[in-house]
Amino acid sequence: MTTGASATETSKTTYREAMREALREALRSDDRVFLMGEDVGHYGGCFGVSLGLLEEFGPERVRDTPLSESAFVGAGIGAALAGMRPIVEIMTVNFSLLALDQILNNAATLLHMSGGQLPVPLVIRMTTGAGRQLAAQHSHSLEGWYAHIPGIRVVAPATVEDARHMLAPALTDPDPVLIFEHGSLYNASGERTLHPAPVDLDHAAIRRPGTDVSLITYGGSLPKALVAADELAAEGISAEVVDLRTLRPLDDEAIGASVARTHHAVVVDEAWRTGSLAAEVSARIAERSLYELDAPVERVCSAEVPIPYARRLEEAALPQTAGIVAAAHRAVD
Repeated sequence: MTTGASATETSKTTYREAMREALREALRSDDRVFLMGEDVGHYGGCFGVSLGLLEEFGPERVRDTPLSESAFVGAGIGAALAGMRPIVEIMTVNFSLLALDQILNNAATLLHMSGGQLPVPLVIRMTTGAGRQLAAQHSHSLEGWYAHIPGIRVVAPATVEDARHMLAPALTDPDPVLIFEHGSLYNASGERTLHPAPVDLDHAAIRRPGTDVSLITYGGSLPKALVAADELAAEGISAEVVDLRTLRPLDDEAIGASVARTHHAVVVDEAWRTGSLAAEVSARIAERSLYELDAPVERVCSAEVPIPYARRLEEAALPQTAGIVAAAHRAVD
């Protein structure tokens, strides 16, 4: 731990532990908060995030559910309408498709359809992304699908700090908030501020300043973009790394300001290229910042195939540091 003013004291932890601490704080600070999902209790969560919370808070606050996403997401919506603050965990993003009717046709629409009378303060957490040899059915990156839906907020914490501190403001949002946690990040470690300023869910973050090219990304691709920025720096290219953090609503101002500084843009998105969030970001750059660009926007996305199981094939299908570096060269050379 570093010394100095309390506002700058830090502690080293993992993404998994930071998320667990955020859940613990939420459960302690508000009796209306409870966690439910498949195996979140006795098993401690499919990825170990809720380990120990059942013993600390009991089965009323940490609830194991049947294997029915539509049922327990629907129960979460009902609990939110009744004044509770439910946190629903869905194991992996592909399983959320079994609750898409509940999320799209109920959670996202009720505040609007009731004329503002029925807010749905529901938080849904789910693991997303590939890179762990979970094959085609458990390696999706569908954040862009959900970012398409009005009435919900979509966030993707990519750092230990955001994993720890995004949950609290999500629980105060009158709209449903979907939190996408990339599976490759759970074991990642980093420093978090012990007494941070409140996290603003409306704005992107500049993770590394630069002057030559903007690397715009989120979630599990952020570490790759940061490594790419290091490699580009060794070649004399200054890359600015923009972490979108919130995917709906997108921070257009931050994206535009970065492009205005660097005049080149590379958008990195683990989703498939066609109809992707990268396509949306690229379109917005073209609409708002076209005359700031000195070259076309580059996109680095996953190959248009179901994600393979075999490790080398999976690595070949996903955005990697080398591909980000090559895209940056195409933009600036």
